[in-house]
Amino acid sequence: MMQTLFVIPRQIAGVDVFGFGWLLAIWAIVSAAFVVWSYRRGGWSAELRGNLTALAIIGLAIAFLVPALMQPAGLFIRGYGVMMMIAVIAGVGLSLYRARQKGVDPEIILSLAMWLFVSGIVGARVFYIIEYWDHFQKPTLAATIGEMLNLTLGGMVVFGSMLAGGAALVVFIYKYKLPGLALADLIAPGVVLGAAIGRIGCLMNGCCYGAISDVPWALSFPAGSPVYIEHAQRGDLYLHGLKFEGSGATPPVISAVEPGSPAKRAGLAPGQRITGVNGVPVDSVHDAQFELLGRFGEGTNLSIRTADDPRAKSWTISGPPAFSRPTHPTQIYSFIDSMLLCFFLLAYEPYRRRDGELTAWVLTIHPVMRFLLEIVRVDESPVFHTGLSISQNISIVLFLAGIGLWFYLLRRPAGCAWSPRWAMAGS
Repeated sequence: MMQTLFVIPRQIAGVDVFGFGWLLAIWAIVSAAFVVWSYRRGGWSAELRGNLTALAIIGLAIAFLVPALMQPAGLFIRGYGVMMMIAVIAGVGLSLYRARQKGVDPEIILSLAMWLFVSGIVGARVFYIIEYWDHFQKPTLAATIGEMLNLTLGGMVVFGSMLAGGAALVVFIYKYKLPGLALADLIAPGVVLGAAIGRIGCLMNGCCYGAISDVPWALSFPAGSPVYIEHAQRGDLYLHGLKFEGSGATPPVISAVEPGSPAKRAGLAPGQRITGVNGVPVDSVHDAQFELLGRFGEGTNLSIRTADDPRAKSWTISGPPAFSRPTHPTQIYSFIDSMLLCFFLLAYEPYRRRDGELTAWVLTIHPVMRFLLEIVRVDESPVFHTGLSISQNISIVLFLAGIGLWFYLLRRPAGCAWSPRWAMAGS
């Protein structure tokens, strides 16, 4: 796990990096060069006008959104975000390579990439917000919106990206009158490759985790990671040597103290009600866990007060950092699944007889694998009174759509739309 790779300072040479600073100036130069190149290739085309919108949105984000997400030390570059960027580059790169092989104008892929990138990010985030709405509710509207826009620590759902990206693909096909199934097949391996690389970002972030397991390849995550917090809140591990009765708004009563721990040596015992952590009053299990989770690392002072003793129990945290319980590395499972699917699609390409077959394979194989994966993933709760996670419900719908697409394709005559002659005639 590596949530933070490095930090970009607020200023370089006395000039802001973000906002109306270095990055916006560089983006303006790059955008201008891209516009000139596109204009010389195709004039004031619809593709160029569409790209201008995407370029403007990114420029506005650099000027106004990124500064709002910065911390006093600067902008923290997260492993999750970097891997998402690499995933997009790899997916687009593979699609461009395949387009050139088929004689398709690469500008079609570049234009589509802009559409899919923006819609995919928005769809994935909206899907996540809907699924975990309770986590985004803050005291003020501004704070709630800020939390919704904060993507630095992850918080996206692949299926949300697929649904929004699929809708954008349909609009793009209709707008530019392209062969839809042929275009879907062209980008399918690239999309799956991007999904695979994105899962490495999930591993670095510690999200999308699996159930507690004793398999030899199980992974543990450090204190502060999503899985560590989840285990602490569920009582699956000792939090600084303590476990609590109940959860959420229940009073913070100690249910167990880890034998031999500093908490045990300090005199804490089951049945005691905690009233404060490092001078901060706590009235619920949630409050106590929140304060305890924020204090980790060797040399950190910890002070706990209980209702039956006005004297604080204090000690200094020492030794190695705490880790979560070992869990199934579902991020790696997802990476392997998507990579194998990508290789399968590329290997199947020479045997493809109809447009849409690669897309149909994605819609039938990926949902099955995701449904099975959800059995060992525990970060999504059952929904719709089905006993299944939201991803499992969507997997069933996508699988049925894939079966329907196969029925449709097998009743069509053999033949593929795109060839070098078609591409040159339509470019």
